[in-house]
Parts: sequence; C-alpha cells; structure tokens
Amino acid sequence: MRTNPSVSISPTSPAGQWLQERGVTPLEFNSYGARRGHDEVMVRGTFANVRIRNLMVPGQEGGVTVYQPHGDVLPIYDAAIKYQAAGVPLLVFAGQEYGSGSSRDWAAKGTRLLGVRAVVAQSFERIHRSNLVGMGVLPCQFPDGVSARSLGLDGTESFDLAGLEGGVRPRGEVTLTVHRVDGRVEEVPLRARIDTPIESDYYKHGGILPYVLRRLVA
Repeated sequence: MRTNPSVSISPTSPAGQWLQERGVTPLEFNSYGARRGHDEVMVRGTFANVRIRNLMVPGQEGGVTVYQPHGDVLPIYDAAIKYQAAGVPLLVFAGQEYGSGSSRDWAAKGTRLLGVRAVVAQSFERIHRSNLVGMGVLPCQFPDGVSARSLGLDGTESFDLAGLEGGVRPRGEVTLTVHRVDGRVEEVPLRARIDTPIESDYYKHGGILPYVLRRLVA
C-alpha cells in the first residue's frame, strides 16, 4: 500500500526527479528495493505505490493528495514538505489492515520523516503497527463501525488529538477533535494502539532509537 521495493522508480515521481537532478538517467534508476539504503530516494518513495487510492482525490490512483487549503493536487511527498515548512503536523486516515503489503522498515521510517505524527485506521497489520510505534508515530484505531468515510471526512478539516499528556498508557483512549470548515466541532473516541508498557516507553521517547540512546547515556 505504500512503498513496494520491487516497483521501478518512475521518472516523473519525486524520487525519479531527484535522481535525474543528480545526473542519474532513468535507465539507471532500478527499483526502490535496490536503493533502500538511500534515505533521500526512499522518503520520496513513501506512499508512492501506483495503486494507492486516496479518497481526497477520487477517480485517480497513485501517491497524490490535495494540499490544503489551496486545493492543489500534488505528489504526497511534495505536499508533506510544504506542510513541514508551514509547521503543520500530519495525520493519516486509513481503512482496514493498514500497512498490509508495505515495505517493512521504510513504510514506518518514511511516514515519520514526512511529518506524520499519528495514523488513525480501522485496523492495522500487526508488524506495521509495531514499526510505527518504534518510529514514534502513534497508531490509533476507530471504534467498530466508525471510519473516515462514516464521519464524512474530506480532507478540508483540521484535527486535534487529546489525551496524550503525560504519555499514553497501553490501549488507552484518546480523543480526536474534528474541526470542520463550517465551524462544527466533533469529538471521536479512539483507541491508542500502544499495546504494551515497553511500547508506551518507546512512544514517550519518540521511538526505539531515542529510547535506547537515552538509556545508554543514563
């Protein structure tokens, strides 16, 4: 659903354009898997799967989104960089078994590097959920019967996550506040998919690596 390491790099993709700007010809691109050690390529390949269907861009497949509030359709990487420059942290809304078929490590690494702070899904693929926590990204689960579609989310909203003060207890409840453009505000209870006490520690420190480094320093 995100970066498939066997997929070739398109010349028109953010990764392909970056490579060409550095003198690499399309014949030399190879696949994302061949370049998985290069962060500049892989972060641009996150959410680049040509079969992604973003409900913000109906009728179009691939790694594109709508940059708000301007309404421009952009590659997800380009939109994420604009949001980072504006200081806007990001949420991903997803359906069932989020993370299935993803490139294991970079699916979570790239998500964090693009500025995503939390993923709200109906359910998660087991390993990807754990990898998100390890990268300091909070996985949250909708209650049964609730989804981005049932809430009528279209991407024009802004959001707050409450209940994170002082850390997140395993399987604790957090609250998603939806601010709609017409002024309406709605609160949705979510289940934080921090499943164990050690995952709570990882998330509190911003991921596994900061957690381990701080323990070594201490």
